[in-house]
Amino acid sequence: MELPASPAASAPASAGERWPPLESSPEVFNQFMWSLGAQEDEAEFHDVYGIDADALDMVPQPVLAVILCFPDPPQDASYSSDLLSSYGEKQETHDQVYFIKQIESLGNACGTIALIHAVGNSYSEINLVENSCLDVFFKSTASMDPYERALFLEKDDAMAKAHSLAASAGVTELCDVVEEHYICFVAVNGTLNELDGMKDGPIKHGSSSSKSLLQDAVTVIKGIMRNIPDSISFNLMVLSRKQNNAGTAS
Repeated sequence: MELPASPAASAPASAGERWPPLESSPEVFNQFMWSLGAQEDEAEFHDVYGIDADALDMVPQPVLAVILCFPDPPQDASYSSDLLSSYGEKQETHDQVYFIKQIESLGNACGTIALIHAVGNSYSEINLVENSCLDVFFKSTASMDPYERALFLEKDDAMAKAHSLAASAGVTELCDVVEEHYICFVAVNGTLNELDGMKDGPIKHGSSSSKSLLQDAVTVIKGIMRNIPDSISFNLMVLSRKQNNAGTAS
């Protein structure tokens, strides 16, 4: 199945110009990520041109995270409570899922939140430039809960400026009404986690690994697509570690 071209996408708009929507394209996300402190020779985003086996085989490996841009669904109760991880206590260890909420004042920041989820859960695989935006952000928010991280992001002027520059780099004409949303999939501690800042926490989807992450995520994504049958506004990207550095991170 072929996926359509890139929409400009994000969560429901409410915070105006500070967090405009990002175009779902590797070019925009790569320049954004590299400007924030991920090193260009470490990792990059790629389009996924289809969800059939042949198209997935063409995706550069290893895949660190999967990002889906899709029509923003209405709020529902489609996930049972046992799928949602509990975040009643602050995270104290580095091996848990890194998750950040999308609060109303973050407006159309779901693209940035998806990027943060992708990089934040690939920290051991990607070396960040010391004292860069992402390096400072992750070090500053490591012991915070998801809501505190959202408040920190809301006040992060450097991150907001970089977000705005990335939003202006897209070629898609932006609309007043933003109808798409970003979510991220990562494999942490042998479990596939769906990370959606509009939810209360990570959504667990069973076992997964770095080798099977893309295929496991696509299984979930097919279900999402079946639930929104009348739309073609889907775009899929992966964050992959560059081959020349694969397996070299400490």
